[in-house]
Amino acid sequence: MFTLTQFPLPYAYDGLMPYMSRETMELHHGKHVATYIKNLNELIQNTPYEQVSLYEIIKTSAKDTQNPNAQKIFNNAAQVFNHDFFFNGMCRDCGGKIPDEIANAFGGDDKFREQFKSAATSLFGSGYTWLVRDGDALKIINMANADTPIAHNMVPILNLDVWEHAYYVDYQNRRAEFVDNYLDHLVNWDVVAENLKN
Repeated sequence: MFTLTQFPLPYAYDGLMPYMSRETMELHHGKHVATYIKNLNELIQNTPYEQVSLYEIIKTSAKDTQNPNAQKIFNNAAQVFNHDFFFNGMCRDCGGKIPDEIANAFGGDDKFREQFKSAATSLFGSGYTWLVRDGDALKIINMANADTPIAHNMVPILNLDVWEHAYYVDYQNRRAEFVDNYLDHLVNWDVVAENLKN
């Protein structure tokens, strides 16, 4: 039987300071994600979803027309996946560089950063900006709310959470500054390179 538990972070709650505060991490990981996990475990209890992995829950619930709670199950499961992917793709000033495959696909490091920032700052409302592999192509896309690439047969490479709870404590309405600090100081490019291989 599948029961989801809170996933650990690869760093302490203050491990991303000064670019992401301990308060933000305690709220974001410690409360927001914990709530998604609690909700999901309750929603899948005594259903076929108890028998499959998180990945399969997302893929199945995205197209489930039989279960009246399918949308709620999808939203909570996808948010758990999206957050896990986001948090595990960061470290504070850990070095590394944009992989050549990404730079080449977008016309250089600066062009990639410009396009990613443009997408992240233009996303209306809540959601995520993703770098994905769609077939043979690398693409930067925005997805609203809890939507996730794996529900659309795309491979996630990198994501940035631009829900307000991800940055408002530290940056208020300055999303562009948050995006700059994410790209300049928080992306773990070694993890991104591994994601590219997969």
